[in-house]
Amino acid sequence: MDLSAEVQTIKGVGPKTAQALAKAGLYTVRDLLYYLPRDYENYQSATSIAQLRPGKVMLKGKISQLSTRYTRRNFNITEGEIIDSTGKVRVVWYNQPYRKNAFKEGQDYYFSGNFDFKYGRYQLVNPSATIATEVEQAQDGFQPIYKARGKLNSIFFKKLFTQLRPSFAQIPDLLPLDGAPDFVQKSSRADALLDVHFPAEQSEVEQGRRYLSYEELFELLLAAQFNRQETEQLQSVILPFHATKTQQFTKNLPFTLTNAQRIAAWDILQDLERPHPMNRLLQGDVGSGKTVVAALAAYQTACNGHQTAILAPTAILALQHFEGLRKLLEPQNIKVALLASATKHKEQLKKQIRDGKIDVIIGTHALLTDDTIFHSLALCVVDEQHRFGVEQRQKLVAKTALTTPGKSPHFLAMTATPIPRSLQLTVFGDLDVSIINQLPKGRQPIQTTILPEIQLELDLYPELHRHLAAGEQVYWICPKIDDGAKSVISQAKKLQRLFPEYSIAYLHGRMKPDQKDQIMSDFAAGKIHLLVSTTVVEVGVDVPNATQIIIQSAEHYGLAQLHQLRGRVGRGTKPSHCYLLTEADAQPSQRLRELEKSTDGFHLAEVDLRLRGPGEIYGNLQHGALDLRIASLADTQLIKLARSQALAFAKQPQNMVKYPELASGIQKYQQLTTLN
Repeated sequence: MDLSAEVQTIKGVGPKTAQALAKAGLYTVRDLLYYLPRDYENYQSATSIAQLRPGKVMLKGKISQLSTRYTRRNFNITEGEIIDSTGKVRVVWYNQPYRKNAFKEGQDYYFSGNFDFKYGRYQLVNPSATIATEVEQAQDGFQPIYKARGKLNSIFFKKLFTQLRPSFAQIPDLLPLDGAPDFVQKSSRADALLDVHFPAEQSEVEQGRRYLSYEELFELLLAAQFNRQETEQLQSVILPFHATKTQQFTKNLPFTLTNAQRIAAWDILQDLERPHPMNRLLQGDVGSGKTVVAALAAYQTACNGHQTAILAPTAILALQHFEGLRKLLEPQNIKVALLASATKHKEQLKKQIRDGKIDVIIGTHALLTDDTIFHSLALCVVDEQHRFGVEQRQKLVAKTALTTPGKSPHFLAMTATPIPRSLQLTVFGDLDVSIINQLPKGRQPIQTTILPEIQLELDLYPELHRHLAAGEQVYWICPKIDDGAKSVISQAKKLQRLFPEYSIAYLHGRMKPDQKDQIMSDFAAGKIHLLVSTTVVEVGVDVPNATQIIIQSAEHYGLAQLHQLRGRVGRGTKPSHCYLLTEADAQPSQRLRELEKSTDGFHLAEVDLRLRGPGEIYGNLQHGALDLRIASLADTQLIKLARSQALAFAKQPQNMVKYPELASGIQKYQQLTTLN
């Protein structure tokens, strides 16, 4: 079976079906084979209505008295009865009005869903439904359920895979067996795909998914190893360590470095001395002091006569870095400049950069334009690098080749998003990692409180009055921009009525960049006392005077994002507080409880990975390019096994010739993740 063949080569797949499959991202036979079921139903476990017990149930029956009613805007209820020979049960679907016309009178269906006691009676809630004859014709009680894609429903995919089944034996293996764990050696790719598409029971599904998960992790980890090897073969500018100057520089700092900052800085300074480019990720929790570590790297680069470029995702963050680094570096005669879209006399500044009169250039996307030419760029620093695509990062890196042919720059990525160990090994497997896990002296941990919204008037508003009266500032985070009571605009108006003596402004992503920057600048300058915003402030400017942050509808956000938002306060020496607002009758989730208990971003990142999956950590993830189809990055045991084999295999890259399928997959991952 040629897995690279287009889907239209499959018998029965015409141009229209191929077009529909392409819309779902399924272009080749391989894409189709790896379109795995979203769930499985065991139709053999169907029970009669008389025997129903609360919980997940499967039953067979006819639908009766189905109707749809609208209770409020954008909300409707479709309800009726399911009947079998033993009785009847109420069934309800929320916001699924198409169910009203989905059933034929007198026809039997299998219904699968939760049977629960709600609103004073037992009912079956939001069940899936399958025509009984289709299940029974398959003569198999345990069946896959595929996610529908447009007009291509689960039944279509079942039929297509049944047609392909005789060809499964021809599917070539991708994994090398040498060094593979036992469960890989005793199986094959064909067996694994048969197990997930045509299982007889749940244990076969788990067996097949484990093999395919391992395969996917092995590809990703091997790509990272080959990227690392390729980086080690590149040449970079050697930047020797100036011990006396560096000691004097650290002695002149207005604060004492934490031990974690010293260790991270030493990792980087040693990398800069090597003839191969540094490829390092510096991760530190919000407010841990990554900027001064980057300053030490830029200082060593400048002492050796070369330039540093620092790329930031927003103009306001670039300005913050510029002001901070200028204070640290200019007393040492290191010239620092800011290059952003709003920079005045841009052409004059670009000439100074080109002539080598500027040592450290901080900017936004303006750094990436073709007319921004460096004199001798040796170090690239990217802040919050997951906010840039791989192409943007590579464009910055490529600028070194223009000024120093044959040389690659040293590369330092910085992030305040704590990254779990499993992600470090896989998605960032080609990077060395340094961690700053200490807060600078004087910083106080942020107290976090879960607060039901009904307690605002009694508990929260008086507290905000007290802090505003003391001259402190407040963030208020809303989930929406302009729709309903919990929108930024509505909340800003409400808070202005409640706190008329204070300056209140709002901020959201639809505003023009200049407008957003002006509001953040005014807030930083203390001209705005209470800022109502969406999550656009998640990564933003330091405002040491901001001590209170209120996150409305906190359940709507992921744990990592909540932790990032909480980090907007606690930037100074005053005690700070984060309030997580919940709906009146909602029980706080495990996510919110974890956030209330811990301020350790690395612990929370591990919890978030376990609860929600990896999220969009790498820049290209926003385009779905690196999404893992099968593997879980929370499966540390499987990652460990795959990494061990990938490390051993990467030592003999010539063996790749024997595995053309593997080589093709590796190339895709390498292109997506490589930086140099």
